Amino acid sequence: LVEAYGLSETSPATHITPVYGKRKEGSMGIPVPSTDAAIVNNETMEELPVGEVGELAVKGPQIMKEYWQMPEETAAALKNGWFLTGDMARMDEDGFFYIVDRKKDMIIASGFNIYPREVEEVLFQHPKIAEAAVAGVPDVYRGETVKAFVVLKKGETATIEEIIDFCKDKLAKFKVPKLVEFRDDLPKSLIGKVLRRVLIEEEKKKREGIR
Repeated sequence: LVEAYGLSETSPATHITPVYGKRKEGSMGIPVPSTDAAIVNNETMEELPVGEVGELAVKGPQIMKEYWQMPEETAAALKNGWFLTGDMARMDEDGFFYIVDRKKDMIIASGFNIYPREVEEVLFQHPKIAEAAVAGVPDVYRGETVKAFVVLKKGETATIEEIIDFCKDKLAKFKVPKLVEFRDDLPKSLIGKVLRRVLIEEEKKKREGIR
């Protein structure tokens, strides 16, 4: 089994796990031939040190030229010959790349960057949880705060405190969900992907209704 990474804009792959030789669990592999990849600060385009999280930028013959009749979007995505993927990632000392999360999903709470995927992976370890999604919701003091939306396995019961305490043992304090909502299901796309934006919109409507 070979894993690959790419987007519509990259026609389609920029990274692949080696067919032969070293592979690393959780990695999407290394750049395909004739393709360059870097982890950058998306504002300065400065390359970041090995192991540091930043935006994944790629360059190669398979990268799109532009978004049709969308000059502003093109300018934001293509900088100095690099295509900014919108994915936060890191590269290890052997040149293997790892996706951390989508940039647009990153939560900024009290100045700390929190990646929902990291929190979700902890929640998935809880024996009573069937599904989970994490999103940033507005917070007057912190800017945003971490909220977990949880679907329990059939027949299971749990308390909010139980879920939070479970996370406290496995996450830094600022990453632990401050809010937990139990649900019967999570909104999903036609291909089964959880729609965080729907959860955030639902949360905003609830808060507007309280005012």
